[in-house]
Order: sequence, then C-alpha cells, then structure tokens
Amino acid sequence: MTGIVGEVIRWWAAEQPEARAIVFAGEPVSFAEVHCWTDRVAADLRRRGIEPGDRVGIFASNALEWCIAAFGIIKAGAILVPLNYRYQAAEVASVAQDCQPKIVFTDEARGGRLTDVDATVLPLSDIAKLRHGEDVAIDYVHDPDATIVIAYTSGSTAKPKGVMFTHRTTIAYAHESMLNWPVYRVGAKSLNIPPLYTGGGTVQLLHFMNLGMTAFIEPEFNVERTLDLLIEEKMEILCGVPTFLEWIAQSPRFADAELSHIQLSAVGGARVPIELQKAWLEKGVVVRQLYGLTEGGGNTSIMSKEGALDHPEQCGRGGIFTQHRVVDPDGKDCPPGEPGEIWVRGPAVMKGYWNAPEATAAAFTNGWLRTGDVAVADEQGNMQIIDRLKDMIISGGLNIWPLDIEAVIGAMPGVDEVAVIGTRDERFGETVMAVIRSTSGLQIPQVIEHCNAHLADYKVPRYVVVQEEPLPRLATGKLSKRELKARYADAETMLVKVR
Repeated sequence: MTGIVGEVIRWWAAEQPEARAIVFAGEPVSFAEVHCWTDRVAADLRRRGIEPGDRVGIFASNALEWCIAAFGIIKAGAILVPLNYRYQAAEVASVAQDCQPKIVFTDEARGGRLTDVDATVLPLSDIAKLRHGEDVAIDYVHDPDATIVIAYTSGSTAKPKGVMFTHRTTIAYAHESMLNWPVYRVGAKSLNIPPLYTGGGTVQLLHFMNLGMTAFIEPEFNVERTLDLLIEEKMEILCGVPTFLEWIAQSPRFADAELSHIQLSAVGGARVPIELQKAWLEKGVVVRQLYGLTEGGGNTSIMSKEGALDHPEQCGRGGIFTQHRVVDPDGKDCPPGEPGEIWVRGPAVMKGYWNAPEATAAAFTNGWLRTGDVAVADEQGNMQIIDRLKDMIISGGLNIWPLDIEAVIGAMPGVDEVAVIGTRDERFGETVMAVIRSTSGLQIPQVIEHCNAHLADYKVPRYVVVQEEPLPRLATGKLSKRELKARYADAETMLVKVR
C-alpha cells in the first residue's frame, strides 16, 4: 500500500463528487466539498507554521468541524491527536505533555481546561470559516509510513498510551475489510457510533472515507435518533459495543422496526448476551462477535454470518492478510480448546506507541502484537474471548476469569449490569467481587444461591454490591473496571464478606 489519505480523498472527490461523504446531524457534505474544505484547512495550518510531523490536537465533542479538521491536519502532513473531551485540565495536560501539540482546536465548553497546555489554542468553530472560498493547491507529503494519528488508549487499565497509525496501516485496513466483508463498499452507509475522539471513532471516520462510503455521525448517541437513521436510510452496517445494541433493543419502537436491510451487525468490547442476539435475530439481523483493539488498527476478526448462527460466542479467525495465534506464556501455540493470549499480525497493526520505545518493544514478539487478551480457538481457528489477561484474578493460586462469572450472574432475572473484579484478600491474596446494577430489588442472597448452583466454589464472589445506579463506563460504552477497582481497593475494610 503506497497511497496516502489526501490522495484517497482527492480520488473520491473526482470519482463521485456529489455523493455524500459525511452526514452530520442530518447535514450532508459531499466528497467534493470535503476535499476542497480540508485542502483549505491544510493550507491554513501551513500558514500558521505547521510542518510535517507536528502534532495538532482536537479537544472537542463530536462536530462536523471535528471531521473536517481531522482530514485537514492529515493533509497538511501533521499528526492528528484526538483528545478525550471528558478529560479535566490535569488529564489533558498529561497527554499534551507526552505528544506536545503545536496547536489544539477546542470548543467553547472545554477551552478553560487547556490553561496548562503549552500550545496555540484555536476555536474549532474557526474551521467553519474555511468552508467556502477559493480552491487551493496542496502538495501532499507522500510518505505512506508517516504517522498520521496518535490515538490515546482509553486508560481502562493503565495510563493512556499513544497508538500510532500511518497512511499505510489505515489504507491497508480499508483494503482488507473490503475483501473480507464485501458490505464495506463504495456508497455503503454506516453509523459512526463511538465518539470521534476514541480510537474506534477515529478509525471508523478514516475507514469510511478511504472506502468511499457515507459516514453518519451524530453529536452524541441517542437511541431514538439511531433507530430513525437505521430505518430511514436503510443502513447496511451497524457496529459498536453490546451496550448500544441493548439500548436500541429496549426501545418501544424496536418491536415494529424494519431492520432486515442491515447486512453486517458486529459488536465487540464485551461478551454479547445470547438473549440480545436472539432479539436482533427476530428482526432478521445476525449479531456477530468481532475482535479488535486500537493497537490492531481496527477490527482484526469478525465471525462469519453462518458461523455466528451456530457459534454466537465466537469472534472469527482473522482475515485475508491478518493472522491470529493463541499462545501460552512461552509463546507456543495452544492446542484447540486451551486458553492463551491472542497475538495478531497484519498490515493494519499499529506502528508502535508514541514516545515509548520500551512499551513498543514489549508489545511485539517477532512481528506479532501481544494483545493482552485471552481466548480459546477451535480446530478451524475461530476464537472465543475469555477475558483480559490483566483482569484475571489469582485467588489462592487459582486462575479465575471474570467474564465466566459475569455470564452466570448476567443470566439472572433482575440483573441489569454486572462487573466482576479482583480485590485484595489477606488469606488468598485476591478474591472475587461482583458489582451489580439492579432496578428490580435483587437481593445478595439470591446472587450467592445462583452462583453456588452454577460455579465452582472458588469462583463464587465473596463480596457483592447491588446498586440501582449505572456502573461506570468509558465513552466507548465499555465498563470501566479500572474505576471500580479504585473504588473498592479497600473492600476488606469497607465491606463485609457475604460468604
């Protein structure tokens, strides 16, 4: 892959100038307009002294100008740094200290949080002023291996690290997706559900543009608005985390909604409840498990439609160019059915971590990305995710996977959400704790009785918290176990063991 993103946008502007590239909150923008507008942004950045390799941040919520600024930054030869708009001043300053942006675009609600950031701060609304004007000629920096995005990980388990994407990795991801899953094609329509600043949101924005698709983006996720778009636009693709599909399925309108036009519905980031898959199957939509991570450049595997009907718990076996291995601690391939760490190799895998050579070296072994995720594979190589390696609980020398316990508790009537974490224990080193959201009066003894009937004794939680408040989540929709672990770090003194 020797192309660059700027050339791809220019191609689509010539090939299908009037086709919709982005529809933001109902406002369509054609490929021709995106091309000319982003060229003007790139030229303006260069006039402001931005040079190839400089970092330019965006610290704002979803907006059309966010999308245009992102492509303009890349066209200028600079590196786009999406910043988590939920960050407070100290958090965004920490990330800025790592990547040292020259310019940060922000919105009115967040400008006050950038006082400790050593960068020129510009209103994101300035991008709108460049929407119209004379066309400009931009000489793009033709270096397929140049870094174009630094996507900081969500930090659900550790300090965020900057994942580097290049022209080559993002275009390779589009190429392989088109071959693996033909629904990814010119003119296809898809919702970009994750917030734009997230790795998933940025990757999808680039992905849809590279493929000549139409990206539908909203200021924020809204169930009823999402249903409107799915129905009115006859969306072919719906991807995200299970939480979003659960919220949609809970809408009173879901039962009568015509959704059979959805050709690909794939979710990842958490285990998909069987009941959720059944609910969507009744609408003619096969919800498939996918596997992906920011460091992998996007989705590295999606279960086939046919396979998902027989094995809804599996997430596939990779793609044409992307391979997976399930390995033991010595780096040897595990036999089918034995759990091990997923290693990934492919053209879309990250270049490395920004400003972190040691972390980059630790993430790779002989060209394979060590994901930190644990799975079992069958004879055909189809994987089933077991858990995060870092989330494994070691209690009295026994390995315990939280997802196994979450699946059991999650099947109970009255359980709205559940997260299982490990917490300190004087006797066993670590022990199991379950935090449950229930709005129907679920009682702790019911939970223990159910777990005793379905789990080995050492897996049954010794601490249980039942609450009506939603569990903490990241902007991506994933549960924030890091926040729960911090909240209950002193469970031994805060709570009473239930068994």
